Amino acid sequence: MTLLNPLRALLATLLFCFSLSLTAAPPAIDLNTASAKEIATTLSGIGMKKALAILDYRTLNGPFVRIDDLVKVKGIGTATVNKNRHLMMVGVESQVEPKQ
Repeated sequence: MTLLNPLRALLATLLFCFSLSLTAAPPAIDLNTASAKEIATTLSGIGMKKALAILDYRTLNGPFVRIDDLVKVKGIGTATVNKNRHLMMVGVESQVEPKQ
């Protein structure tokens, strides 16, 4: 066995790890500030109609406090929320202040 084979294996492993780092997940969208287009293009199972329903809900009821509050929007269920959880957030600046 030559020294070249282990070096090739190491190089192949390093290149593979580097290529994985280039395919990072898209950044999470804030449910309280994202546009309908951002919501529809980022979330799986959410088209423009449901994205607009999210904006309507947000306008009528105020900001989302938790990601799970998204199920309060007609047509969006727990499965859709769970499937997209890693792509959503509720920004700190948009959270409701606790009452004192």
